[in-house]
Amino acid sequence: MNPQNLSRNNPWWRGGVIYQIYPRSFQDSNGDGIGDLAGITQRLDHIAALGADAVWLSPFFKSPMKDFGYDVSDYCDVDPMFGTLGDFKALLARAHALGLKVMIDQVLSHCSDQHPWFVESRSSRNNPKADWFVWADARHDGTPPNNWLSIFGGSAWQWDTRRRQYYLHNFLTSQPDLNFHNPEVQDALLATVKFWLELGVDGYRLDAINFCFHDAALRDNPGRGVPLVEDPSAPSSNPYSWQHHRYDKSQPEALGFLRRLRTLVDQYDDTTMVGEIGDEAGLTMVADYTGGSDKLHMAYCFTLLGASHSAPFLHDVIDQFQRVAGDGWPCWALSNHDVARVSTRWGGEHPDPRLLRLAAAFQLSLRGTVCLYQGEELGLPEASVAFEDLQDPYGITMWPELKGRDGCRTPMPWAAEAPHAGFSESERCWLPVPPEHRPFAVDRQRGEPGSLLGYFTQLLHWRRDQPALWQGEMDLLPAGEQVLAFVRATASQRVLCAFNFSDAPASLALPADWSNARVLEGSGLGGARIDGDTLVCEPWGGLFLES
Repeated sequence: MNPQNLSRNNPWWRGGVIYQIYPRSFQDSNGDGIGDLAGITQRLDHIAALGADAVWLSPFFKSPMKDFGYDVSDYCDVDPMFGTLGDFKALLARAHALGLKVMIDQVLSHCSDQHPWFVESRSSRNNPKADWFVWADARHDGTPPNNWLSIFGGSAWQWDTRRRQYYLHNFLTSQPDLNFHNPEVQDALLATVKFWLELGVDGYRLDAINFCFHDAALRDNPGRGVPLVEDPSAPSSNPYSWQHHRYDKSQPEALGFLRRLRTLVDQYDDTTMVGEIGDEAGLTMVADYTGGSDKLHMAYCFTLLGASHSAPFLHDVIDQFQRVAGDGWPCWALSNHDVARVSTRWGGEHPDPRLLRLAAAFQLSLRGTVCLYQGEELGLPEASVAFEDLQDPYGITMWPELKGRDGCRTPMPWAAEAPHAGFSESERCWLPVPPEHRPFAVDRQRGEPGSLLGYFTQLLHWRRDQPALWQGEMDLLPAGEQVLAFVRATASQRVLCAFNFSDAPASLALPADWSNARVLEGSGLGGARIDGDTLVCEPWGGLFLES
């Protein structure tokens, strides 16, 4: 901790690359079929060799695991399933020795119904924690107090017979929402954040951070009907997407809490926070939550986590963010533990390897921080998980129209021919290793000419030597039907980035001041060339120019 109570000015996260680990599925060290902290420690060399700057660990706190760790019953201890506090300290030490920062996933908006706070709160209407959660009386006819819906289906209100009141849960009924309008709740949660900072963590990924506050008047959300455009945070087959979520989340009071959180985190050297924002106005909220250097350092939304990936769509996303961003800072993710893997989501059943390379080059060229999800560097497709093997409560509830999130959470394939692809020595894993993932295993790709893992490694290391790509300003070129192009620039370097997001040849007339530019070699990206004053692209081709 810095004795001056000001963090050192080392913004490693600006333009950095964060590698997300889903602990249950990364590496099992004790043979129980579930990944753990010691297993992660064993595999940190893979991430360091890849060229990432940090790891983000999805929750490993004590939990009943109704939502696999996102239902916390003790914010200050490790669930025995994942190991011990000693295992976490060993992980932290090994990561730091490899030059990796460690960020942990903090779930502040809600906890488990088995957390002692909620057990006490639900015991009566006049106990010391009676107002620590969102309780409300039934309407005169016994129905919930308003029309708010849970993302996981049905009403966001659950009746409790002891208090004879409803409590709010935006997710599972076993995940009651904390009442952030109560300052004591904020203080208690900040104390849990401080606990891990004192242990030496380098930052936080904040789950569903825009859900912390609700409208205290409990006003109904306005309806929107079946959405005409699919929302990645909730597809149209889920009635949650049929409302404008004006009152159940994304309230202005959240900014005040984020300032308190930032004040705490800034007392520790070289720390950072990235927030997850699930909202219709996601890009605008990224700007609001990260602007001014007194709230979050960075945030991401679900804009690039859907199926759309055409050049016009991507141009609109970047243009919109640049118009609202101010000094806000984005974190760009194409995959995570909640959405189908980008290989399948963008590439279909048989993705073109050139598209996967192009997508990686595009993501790593954007102005902002990059978040890669485990297995993305291998090109893993979305796994097909049989209903009888499903673990995700969302998938079980929404089956068959929505198959849930297990398809992106299957174990990491390390060795193609080993039992469970080298993930575990158990007879059975918590989710099966899909046979279609074995050819993508790390041992098959490591050192293999032309492998996607080799390409990611080359691209990440090459990018570190291009200051324009990790700290430069960004100017979009005019929108095209096939080619997305923009310029990243610092005082010492200008790079034109061009990507043909189509399966047909395309061309782009170069701006006049780029007519004498040279191709910037070394990224591994291919499929494009300069012909006079024109950039000529093969399908899914791209290149970098330097002037």
